Amino acid sequence: MSALDERDCAAAIRAYTLEDWQPLFALIPAIEAAMVSDAWDGGGASQDDTPDLAMYTQEPLVSQFITIVNDIPIMIGFDWARWDAGRAMVAGGPFDYDSVDLVTKCKLISAIVRNDRFCDGALASSFASGIMYKIIRSIEDEVRGRGGAQPTRGGGG
Repeated sequence: MSALDERDCAAAIRAYTLEDWQPLFALIPAIEAAMVSDAWDGGGASQDDTPDLAMYTQEPLVSQFITIVNDIPIMIGFDWARWDAGRAMVAGGPFDYDSVDLVTKCKLISAIVRNDRFCDGALASSFASGIMYKIIRSIEDEVRGRGGAQPTRGGGG
């Protein structure tokens, strides 16, 4: 499925039911149970002594996640590479994902997934660091009515 358009994605995302979100939430126990890490194959020299470049191998959980976020769909098409507010949210310092709305959380997921296309392992790293887990848990809390997310407050644009 293609990405949602940033200009009109809010209504679509807010209209998703708990059942629509369930495949994403079903990953939470697996994320909690497994430390998703980068896995590199190759490297060294090939049979003809030419150097092999390392090849990134995606963890099955990460592959399943990509399928789910595309199937729901929550991937949003926007200029993620220039989204400084989003970059600051995932920069590694503590951030309260409950402080941003559902669309912003989906934009964070979209930016991380898209960044992985250019930086192999970026998505797996977001799982290993706990960032993706926190985003998904915050989405679950908001969808189930437990979160304190407000309409977009500066981070969504």
